[in-house]
Amino acid sequence: MVTNPRNVVVIGAGTMGSGIAAHLANIGFEVSLLDLTEDSVKASFEKARRSKPPHFYVADTAETVRLGSIQDNLDWVSAADWVCEAIVEKLDAKRDLFAMIEPRLRSDAYVSTNTSGLQISLLCEGRSEEFRRKFLGTHFFNPPRYLKLLELIPTPDTDPSVVDKMTRFLESECARRVVLAKDTPGFIANRYGMWCMYLATNCAEKLGLTIEEVDAITGPFLGRPRTGSFRLNDLVGLDIMEDISHNLMDRCVNDPHREILQAQRSLTYLKEKGWIGDKVGQGYYRREGKELMSLDLTGLGYRMRQEPNLPTLDNNARLPLADRLKVALDSRCEVGEFLRAYLVKSLQYAEYLATEISHSYDDFDNVMKWGFGWGHGPFELADMIGLPQEPYYKDGSVRSFSGGFVSKKGSTDFATLADFPVIKSFETFSVRDMGDGVILLSTKTKMGVLTISLVHELSDYLSSCPQQPLVLTSEAKGFSAGFDLEFLLARAHDKDWETLDRELNSLQQLGHMLSVRPSVAAVYGFCLGGGFEVATSCSKVVALAESQIGLPEAKVGVIPGGGGTAHLRQRNIHSAKAMVEAARCLAQGFVSSNADEARKVGYLRRKDVTVYHPDMLLSRAKSVAMSTSPKNEEEWTKSVGPVGGMIEQCFGDLQKAGEMTEHDHQIGQHIRHIFVKADTFEEALEKERAAFPALLANGLTVSRIKHMIDTGKPLKN
Repeated sequence: MVTNPRNVVVIGAGTMGSGIAAHLANIGFEVSLLDLTEDSVKASFEKARRSKPPHFYVADTAETVRLGSIQDNLDWVSAADWVCEAIVEKLDAKRDLFAMIEPRLRSDAYVSTNTSGLQISLLCEGRSEEFRRKFLGTHFFNPPRYLKLLELIPTPDTDPSVVDKMTRFLESECARRVVLAKDTPGFIANRYGMWCMYLATNCAEKLGLTIEEVDAITGPFLGRPRTGSFRLNDLVGLDIMEDISHNLMDRCVNDPHREILQAQRSLTYLKEKGWIGDKVGQGYYRREGKELMSLDLTGLGYRMRQEPNLPTLDNNARLPLADRLKVALDSRCEVGEFLRAYLVKSLQYAEYLATEISHSYDDFDNVMKWGFGWGHGPFELADMIGLPQEPYYKDGSVRSFSGGFVSKKGSTDFATLADFPVIKSFETFSVRDMGDGVILLSTKTKMGVLTISLVHELSDYLSSCPQQPLVLTSEAKGFSAGFDLEFLLARAHDKDWETLDRELNSLQQLGHMLSVRPSVAAVYGFCLGGGFEVATSCSKVVALAESQIGLPEAKVGVIPGGGGTAHLRQRNIHSAKAMVEAARCLAQGFVSSNADEARKVGYLRRKDVTVYHPDMLLSRAKSVAMSTSPKNEEEWTKSVGPVGGMIEQCFGDLQKAGEMTEHDHQIGQHIRHIFVKADTFEEALEKERAAFPALLANGLTVSRIKHMIDTGKPLKN
């Protein structure tokens, strides 16, 4: 088989096919997308371009996907390293297509089908031994950009070496977490996950609970996404749910628990009305203007959303998951009643299915974590509440189907923070050993905020530790929400400009200390303001693709004062147009929605690295740190020509368009002054600090900071 597939032909431009094509194009593959006709492929792909949430990181990537028709362009498969079929879920249609494809396939090419329910072995009947040897199912999850799970389903004829190679390829090159599934109805995810979705609706109707109450119980309280159960139904689509449930009902005739898959009263009602979820604007929930309406499960009419009143949730939400589940299961309230009917029954069903549909309890759990976003799989949850007589997990091992315990499967490629031992701990950060001479500094402040204490402790540590490669990251949900706004507000209140200047200088010097050693910032989630300034001071930034990166200081009435303004000016000196665009981004506080967009606007440098696999950030950061050297920024040169006038013209146009207020314009003038008047990087840093007293003395800036602290949202004044 081809060792490094790069040319992929996706056949079928529907929701899944277009999503797969977009995902692969995002991460750099040469992608061709075929559909029945030229008109159908263009129409379907146009929907993918406009999809929300977006399939593409940057819109321009869509232009790299080559569009064609099965009728005229099927010969494109002859150049393909991998052909991924994703046409309509009909056995005969897929078989007919494979008959057309086979004569055109290279002998070393991979070929797979994307299906959520058809039997994989039936799809390749009638094909040659060579075709069957390299054929398997690749069940992507929708949308592929956001859901990392892929169920890989071989047939009895698939060569085991092909399975191994495809697994490695999908994980290392396609940003997937692969679980090997058996060729059974619905595989693991749909067979069990869809049953759980129907069970939640079933329990809600029987117990007389509202959809808001069920979503509150089955959301973060249960260690699962905020969508809960009914929002998930709307997202998936009630029509898709019905198609999958009918397929499972037809194929799982000996499953004694299949009656749960019969449509409940509310689902039948909504389906008959055509109210099948988000794709038509209403399902269990409906938005009317700014109001969110909910379906009343008793009267089957819409009403205003009702905030759930569930003291068991409110009083125990901060407990560890195992503890709050035990409390809730023991309670005599509606929460306990629901969990005893839903959670216990779903965990028992997982035990019933495990050996039939999966190769291990670990695989089963991983499917639900990676495909449905559950924090813990059913067997982990069963251990937490003490359901099994013998635990499924013990001392880093998992119980096998044949008895005894085996080591959990793992890979250093997917290392997490917990895999690196703490060798030294400070109040605001920990030092961890990544091995091979690389240390990891993980900040411990809330939301990764750069507090004065964190800046000082990091600086003191860096001034005394040896010059070894280091990775900087966070233990919060995101890399950093920025510099401490409470500190700025206090300085403004006291008019303590001396302390302000000293601490901003400390922040700038921390950046310098990182810049003169081999350092890598491992960025994920949000990387904003001062957090970005520290990150971009490192030799390189290694950022997860979905990271939100930027310098939003203008939205709180100031400018980047930890080196951000100077860095953006320095990096864009090669072009007057680039300088103007950089000034605009700073003056408007622009934050990119992903790392590729951050690179496009200049927040990330050419040498910075985007990691598309959501679980490979730290392993990639470590490898980059081992081969990097202290950063080498472009040499600072004086601004020449009409840059100042061009920036002023840009700001004037934004004001006329209503996109900048007068206060925004005043902030922009400080940025313009640094871009045009600073003769050295050091002078630019001084001018950053000098701008702060004037801005913080302005009541409009203080109002912006207070509003951000109080609401988490920017104030436009």
